[in-house]
Amino acid sequence: MNGSSMISPTTTPAPAPSSTPTPASTLTPAPAPSSTPTPSNVPSSRSVPSSSSVPSAPPRVLSIAGSDPSGGAGIQADIKSISAMGGYAMTAITALTVQNTQGVQSVHVPDAAFLSAQLDSLSADIEIDAVKIGMLPTADVIRVVGEWLGRVRPAVVVLDPVMVASSGDSLVEQDARLALLELLDHAHLVTPNLPELGVLVGEPEAQSWESALLQGKRLAARRGIQVLVKGGHLTGDECPDALVGPHGAVTELAGMKILTGNTHGTGCSLSSALATVQVRSLDWALSLRQVKEWLTQALEHSDDLQVGKGRGPVNHFYSLWSTASPLPGAFTQKLWDDCAPVRAAIFELPFITELVHGSLTEAHFAYYLAQDAKYLNAYSRVLARAGELAPTENEQRFWMEGAHNALEVELSLHRDWLSVHPVDQADAIRAEMGPVTKHYVDHLLAAAFAGSYGEVVAAVLPCYWLYADVARVLAPERPGIDGGHPYGRWLDSYADEAFATSARTAVEILDVAARRTNAADRQRMASAFAYSAQCELDFFDAPRLHS
Repeated sequence: MNGSSMISPTTTPAPAPSSTPTPASTLTPAPAPSSTPTPSNVPSSRSVPSSSSVPSAPPRVLSIAGSDPSGGAGIQADIKSISAMGGYAMTAITALTVQNTQGVQSVHVPDAAFLSAQLDSLSADIEIDAVKIGMLPTADVIRVVGEWLGRVRPAVVVLDPVMVASSGDSLVEQDARLALLELLDHAHLVTPNLPELGVLVGEPEAQSWESALLQGKRLAARRGIQVLVKGGHLTGDECPDALVGPHGAVTELAGMKILTGNTHGTGCSLSSALATVQVRSLDWALSLRQVKEWLTQALEHSDDLQVGKGRGPVNHFYSLWSTASPLPGAFTQKLWDDCAPVRAAIFELPFITELVHGSLTEAHFAYYLAQDAKYLNAYSRVLARAGELAPTENEQRFWMEGAHNALEVELSLHRDWLSVHPVDQADAIRAEMGPVTKHYVDHLLAAAFAGSYGEVVAAVLPCYWLYADVARVLAPERPGIDGGHPYGRWLDSYADEAFATSARTAVEILDVAARRTNAADRQRMASAFAYSAQCELDFFDAPRLHS
């Protein structure tokens, strides 16, 4: 496999795989590890760590590879992959390259003795849990690495036999290709692509999956090693992969190629991530399943990076970046932008246009106020709940004052207007909570008593923010009739600067809460806000439908 595939592992015996592939969207769970390791999981000629030796600290993983200044491959990709898999990354540099996403322009190989000094310095001081080996450009470099591995004998060694870059540029000398065969004796897993697999078995590149599996089995048997056969170079949309053990056992991995040109460093990323995860899993099939799931997502999100004009890198930290705290103001601005259709719809409602021009019927306004009074009674309880959950004294005070204002000031305004402007059936209207009101109140109460602090704040914010915005937009359109506007007092209450200030404070509180919490809670907060915003739209339209 190259890095651009989605996999679905199923363990099969040595015979070739079925001609019917597993759908790419189906992830078949990897088999649970047995208490007695099977030949497919344990190399016959090498020791593996016991469960008692699994480190509790992050795995300390050494990458022995070349440097890629563009950051997509080599040790740069390895550092990112090891870190993404929860490991502590170290490096010993075998070669310096001049390259970018469009190709390799030059390779400089430092003296092999300098590499030897790097390796000896590291192992003299640091216990190394796993080693990933990448670009080894000369036979002398390979000899140094082999001798060091023979002395240190790391518990996990993954060899990615880098010979040709994804751009097609050669990265090693001819005699180094032959020397790599001897290095296999020090590795537990080798991860060649199909051209590299052909070199390692001394045969032409396999042109079919069946031929590639046979080559993988021959290499695994000859060297007593696990071989990851990768089908990324095969033609067609399918991208099968297989983990082949030294005794012929095969773990099939069916998948489809991911349509992306950003495959720079996929082999490096795969092998270093495998080395990291294997330290804890102790099972190559389980390690592969976890790493492939991560790498698939890294490829699918690679376009987000927008790096270079050629083959771009994978997005190693897509998960971390997608859950990172937003910048100040970013979360609430996105909420505001996302509810633009709701805001536009509010201003198009007959209730709003008639209200601002004073032509709204008293029956519709009375229904609205009666329902608003019932809403504010519940809203005040939700604001009080926000005060109970608030993490700071200032926020507690703000929400408690809001709850008091909802009960005392606004309810007084509602009672005063209804007493001066009685309408038919007003008593019946006041006695029942309308369907829209009940729906909105149920949503608020659910957020208040089942959600987080952030969810509560997000749920109550539209009542501040949207009302303040309506008052701001409609104020210039209001007819200049001194004391003659039938709904002037109500409009003035929301156009007041004190209310606008409260709305801004509520927005700031929500933005801070979003930065304090995690991505999952932010998603729930966004949903609560969007739901309340829609409820505000429905509430303004309720008099037309239900009065």
